[in-house]
Amino acid sequence: MNLKSLRKADDAAHKTEKEKVEERREEVLSRGRKFKYPLQYAKHKLVINTVIVAVVGVAALIAIGWAMLYKFQDMGDIMYRISLVVPVPVASVDGKDVKFSDYLMTARSTLEALDQQSAFDAREEDYKTVENSYKRQALTQAEELTYALKLGEELGIEVSSSEIQKAFDEHRKVGGAERSEESFLKVLNTNFGLSKDEYERMLYLSIMRSKVEQKIDTEAEKIALEVESKLSSNGGDFKKVKEELGDKVEYTSTGGLIDNKNVDGGRASKAMSMTSGTMSKRFLSSNGDGYYFVKTVDKTDMQVSYVSLYVKFTEFSKRFEQMKSAGSIREYIVLTDLNDSGKNS
Repeated sequence: MNLKSLRKADDAAHKTEKEKVEERREEVLSRGRKFKYPLQYAKHKLVINTVIVAVVGVAALIAIGWAMLYKFQDMGDIMYRISLVVPVPVASVDGKDVKFSDYLMTARSTLEALDQQSAFDAREEDYKTVENSYKRQALTQAEELTYALKLGEELGIEVSSSEIQKAFDEHRKVGGAERSEESFLKVLNTNFGLSKDEYERMLYLSIMRSKVEQKIDTEAEKIALEVESKLSSNGGDFKKVKEELGDKVEYTSTGGLIDNKNVDGGRASKAMSMTSGTMSKRFLSSNGDGYYFVKTVDKTDMQVSYVSLYVKFTEFSKRFEQMKSAGSIREYIVLTDLNDSGKNS
């Protein structure tokens, strides 16, 4: 045994138990380090593979969703719900996106009504023709309402929740039926497949359009003032005003008593609120598409007859048609173009 070996043996004999434990621990850790780096590499590779699989999966879902919406035009519940969460566009109007969900909401509700009320078989050619027509109308309506939203934003026009609730309550009483909210929502769901949120969205868009039309149509305002002046000076002769203004106004006479709950833009209820022989000031139609003047001719407890003058809003439609002609409307789905000259792209 040499001197070096003797010293190592002597050192080992004099080591404490603590030193021996530490030495043993270091030995174990040293062996473990041999496996550390290969394990880290495997873990890193696993993370990369997981990310790749996730990205490919998301891309596949996006591709499938795109195909279902834009190519196959799936209008089912799943794709509709997805369009509510992901605000994908179905078209653009003067640079503003038309929400796919707004288009589907309108198209689905009209087609639901068709299914409920029609004797058509979904496989029949006539049904397909009507279906395509409704889808075309729904897309055009969604584009018009989006244009109204754009103008409303530019003009600083807002629609409050109280206005929506007021319109909702008025619609519950259309036709004279005093329906509860629960029964009204049941009718909406059964006949049109609409929820309260969806109907309130429709009301919001409709009220916004009405406000925009009223704001921008200075010509209708001018004609209404002219009607007021003539009625005031001629003793309320509605027919004479029509003869003087021609196509600027529309004249209507009920020709006899009608139900006081008649759905006619609010004219029957307005006439019913007045005594026979009296005329109203101008008021906005319940559809929000123009001004009415009404004169009560006769009435009973439940019926009324009247004459009326109507000043229609036209400026919004003119601007929309001009924009369409200028190619400022782009559509991302292709629909059968039956009664509309809109361009598809």
